[in-house]
Amino acid sequence: MNASESIAFLGSPEVSASTLTALHEAGHKISLVVTAPERRRGRGGATSATPVGEIAQALGIPVSHNVADVVDAGATLGVVVAFGQIIRPHILDRVPMVNIHFSLLPRWRGAAPVERAMLAGDAETGVCIMEVVEALDAGGVYASTRVPIGDRSAHELTTELGRCGTSLLLDCLTRGFGRPEPQQGEVTYAAKILADDLRLDWSEPAEVSMRQIRVGGAWTTFRGERFRIHDARIEAGILVPVRVQPAGKQVLKFDDWARGARLVESEWFL
Repeated sequence: MNASESIAFLGSPEVSASTLTALHEAGHKISLVVTAPERRRGRGGATSATPVGEIAQALGIPVSHNVADVVDAGATLGVVVAFGQIIRPHILDRVPMVNIHFSLLPRWRGAAPVERAMLAGDAETGVCIMEVVEALDAGGVYASTRVPIGDRSAHELTTELGRCGTSLLLDCLTRGFGRPEPQQGEVTYAAKILADDLRLDWSEPAEVSMRQIRVGGAWTTFRGERFRIHDARIEAGILVPVRVQPAGKQVLKFDDWARGARLVESEWFL
């Protein structure tokens, strides 16, 4: 595969929008953007575009919600970033595509590679520029780089991986992609994150709960209602909440909430 003359870009979230902006600023011609449809926001019924859709509209790039439109867009390469849809073989036969995937393949193929790496306690993850094929995240790898996970949140880590992946992509577009290297090693799959994956188990070590909190959406129950924990720290091996959110309430400092809740002796989360 050679560097493209015209790109079809497929993606939706904020991290994808950053890559789209970088491609435009680097002077690459983008013939079409494919992104998720507009969604209703809030109670007023108003809809808004995805972050990628907003950028495309601002840049005057045609926008579609149908992957099949790539075939007639005049693109010689598709770039996929956090798109979340399977791309059918008949489309790939017409327009070769590359994907910025946020893991060190073949570890964590699938929908939630960043979150699964964090929950598993991996010390590092990474990003790959890979060939899009029919099988899920099974294509060969053109370029990759390793990134330590540390104590970053999933949002912070995803942002860093997006930055690294964009840099790799721009380099490949400049130099040419060459031949992709087949993936080697044990395959693991990053299933979509469900609510049960983020429910805190207070019998687990504090480090396990901290991983769930850094992923985002960690929850427990208090007096029979769901209770979110947005931030915490570990003191002497014990998880200490820092910012919390009771059901139907705003985010509060834990100490402020605890005073208002008037905890009785030995009362805690379940």
